[in-house]
Amino acid sequence: MTSTTVTIGQLAKQFGLSRSTLLYYDSISLLKPAGRSRANYRRYTAEDGRRLQMIMTYRQVGLSMASIREIIKSPQNSVRDILEKRLLALGNEIGVLREQQRVIISMLGDRSLRKRIPFMDKEGWITLLRAAGLDGEGMAKWHREFEKLSPLLHQEFLEGLGIPGAEIEQIRSLSRMPDLDAEMPKANEEKKR
Repeated sequence: MTSTTVTIGQLAKQFGLSRSTLLYYDSISLLKPAGRSRANYRRYTAEDGRRLQMIMTYRQVGLSMASIREIIKSPQNSVRDILEKRLLALGNEIGVLREQQRVIISMLGDRSLRKRIPFMDKEGWITLLRAAGLDGEGMAKWHREFEKLSPLLHQEFLEGLGIPGAEIEQIRSLSRMPDLDAEMPKANEEKKR
């Protein structure tokens, strides 16, 4: 091996990992050393370092070792599929955590917790919209625009407020209906002709 390689200890120190982590990655064929020294010590190249950085990034976003191995060994299009699955899983996990927050706050019966914990429910959101000057018609328009802009995000937002599924579907169905006030001026102009 050339002098441009580093030992397992040097690589571990460079990335703030333990030597045992790198040994584990080697044992599961996630990060094999580029070669061995004459004394049979593992030697890693700059390319190995880039691969380790990629592994660490994927670990940071919560991918399993199996998913990381699949990404590394697969064509580029599988990366997108795996990351999209993780993104959806995170959305679900966040929803579960928000629901747990709501339940705990309800169990404690202490509404002041809402001010200390980043938490928004339907009641709080309606209060905020009313404080911003929106009446029922304004809120309906807000939902219509949200639904047009991003239906999936609108769904996720409503779920995050703890609104039951049937009510979410009702809100979204109404949001997909045309704005009758916006249609009225067009109808009135046609009557004048």
